[in-house]
Amino acid sequence: MPIAYKKKVAVMTGHCEIEEAEALFAWLNEETSRQVNLKALGSAHTAVYQVLLAKKPKVSAWPEADALYWLTEMMQNKQSKVWFE
Repeated sequence: MPIAYKKKVAVMTGHCEIEEAEALFAWLNEETSRQVNLKALGSAHTAVYQVLLAKKPKVSAWPEADALYWLTEMMQNKQSKVWFE
């Protein structure tokens, strides 16, 4: 299972497919204090990234994958812009 939902944290591992996006969105909407652990996330469908960028939940652990540097930067950005320069 690419996303393990615990009481307060969703632990994302490996590759998260498009089917995960709706469940993640609903889970984050149920409680605003919920967090995500992205430490072992390798990649995800763009729909999953969209949920993360739209909701910008608290992150308990950032991705270790260098390829996801952009996700860390965008989620930490306080502005509403989607693109960086």
